[in-house]
Amino acid sequence: MTPPALARQADGASPRLLDALIEALAPERLDAAVPAALWERALGGPLLDFARRPGKELRARLAELAWLLAGGRGPVPPPVPLVVEGLHAGSLIVDDVQDDARERRGAPALHVVAGVPVAINSGNWLYFWALAQLDQLDAAPVARARMHQAAVATLLACHQGQALDLTVRAHELDPARAPAVVAAITRGKTAALMGLGPRLAALTAGADDERAALLARLGEDLGTGLQMLDDLGGLGRARRAKGLEDLRGGRATWPWAWLALTTDHLAYVRLQHRARAGAERADDDELEAVAEALRAEVDAHGRAAAHVLIHDALARTRATLGDSATLTALAAEARRLEESYG
Repeated sequence: MTPPALARQADGASPRLLDALIEALAPERLDAAVPAALWERALGGPLLDFARRPGKELRARLAELAWLLAGGRGPVPPPVPLVVEGLHAGSLIVDDVQDDARERRGAPALHVVAGVPVAINSGNWLYFWALAQLDQLDAAPVARARMHQAAVATLLACHQGQALDLTVRAHELDPARAPAVVAAITRGKTAALMGLGPRLAALTAGADDERAALLARLGEDLGTGLQMLDDLGGLGRARRAKGLEDLRGGRATWPWAWLALTTDHLAYVRLQHRARAGAERADDDELEAVAEALRAEVDAHGRAAAHVLIHDALARTRATLGDSATLTALAAEARRLEESYG
């Protein structure tokens, strides 16, 4: 079986998630006594609009690869990727409300289109719908219980990471604390969900806890490495809009964590003050200058840190499981993703 790529070009919606939601949101599945038009306005319309937007499906693809690495035969059972796709989609909807983001996946954010109350409810519905997919898996009761435990632990971690992301401001953060705090945010917001898919896939394939933990850690480290590159890429010219958004919001991103490791305290604090002043004055010229200074200081360090993390994660997995076509494909895709951040 040819191993699936970790990511697809984001040129179309996930047919797997979209098809599953079309079925789940059919009025007769919800409550046939309620007119279809009411369900369309309340739930089906907003969620199907969101599900039709293009996405990379990184988490679902990683679950497919982990299924093969865990000894799974044939295609991964559909509920496994649906769990992580559903949780991720729900988190994006809620995150956009909390961040007051105006756009998501090339279209207005769901709360802009449907309103904040409907968006929050839609995102929360996706969380519980995703968890319900676990009961569709043909797995032993003990394995299914472990899957539910893993999913709940992931949701707790995601909300803890989001709590920090919403409240910690880079221009207020003690440089000595920056690396640990940024790492904690990433462990919750990104790594936990990237690790859940491989863990669920491994447990579904009948792998023991040790192999499931190994594959979950692979996902977590890949997720962390890609988050590092995403944060750093926002400082480049091609994706500067993302970097300016982070600076305006005072987000504690990886470049600030690396700056604490590569420069002295006084230089760090000076750049913090410039970032804060630029954000308070809505001075994009100053924020552009901060982005340039930050990138010049941490670019080499950050790329090296991300590369080492991703390389070591793959090497650790290969040392335990042995080489395979699946791991070779995963390593090639990881290299492509590293290069895509420019």
